[in-house]
Amino acid sequence: MFDIVDFEQVDVWLKEYLKINNPEQKIKLQNLITMACMPLVKRIARTLARRSTDPVEDIIQIGSLGLLKAVRSFDPAVSNNFKSYATYLITGEIRHYLRDKASMIKAPRAIQELCFRVNKISSEILDQIGERPTDSEIAEKMEMPVNELKQAFDADRRTSIISLDQLNLQSEDDFTNWGDKIADISYEEMQSMKEDRLMLIECLQYIDPELKQIIDMTYFQDLSQKDISIRLGMSQMQVSRKIKKALNNLYELIQQRQNAYNDSTTVNG
Repeated sequence: MFDIVDFEQVDVWLKEYLKINNPEQKIKLQNLITMACMPLVKRIARTLARRSTDPVEDIIQIGSLGLLKAVRSFDPAVSNNFKSYATYLITGEIRHYLRDKASMIKAPRAIQELCFRVNKISSEILDQIGERPTDSEIAEKMEMPVNELKQAFDADRRTSIISLDQLNLQSEDDFTNWGDKIADISYEEMQSMKEDRLMLIECLQYIDPELKQIIDMTYFQDLSQKDISIRLGMSQMQVSRKIKKALNNLYELIQQRQNAYNDSTTVNG
């Protein structure tokens, strides 16, 4: 099984992130870390989406806010496990959204508790085998019939039936949608992330075309390493190595510009 995120490398980048002085380079490194960790956000989002009919893309966007907060606030002096810290904030952000922004009907407490156990077990199985578990696998782990598990899913799903694009009719003259109800700070954060991401894309122009293609397929087209290996005619191990190489090349470019910034600051000072 291939690790979805190289957290050892991420830890190195996080330490450097704390030391960078150039605001532009700091944002680029922040975005590099965020991009490298997005598979974690997508895995968590898809697991939690089992209990919601919201588009997974919306939930990933919300989860990415938690990841961004984790990058900005992580302190190695307090905790040396960024993966656990990021997972906590990502999960919290998504659960907060599902609870406060998308729920119309409160599910019975028994259903809520059952779904909490299901999500926990799903995450554990996902960590063990690297794939999303089936209902049968979850039911076997929980020692309960599959049909009872599905009934719980159906009951819980009815509490979260709103899409971000669904209209929320407050009055005869109010035709706002639920997406507009998300806090302004979240919208601003998302817009900032999109704008900052363009700064990182600039660095992509300077790496090997093949590596640039693999980065595009992995983080922008959302293809799995297996799909990429089939398309490019190489092994999944080669794809994994090239992704790491590409991310390291991007980091080196950011470092070079940071060093140039430091040198110019020293000369001018």
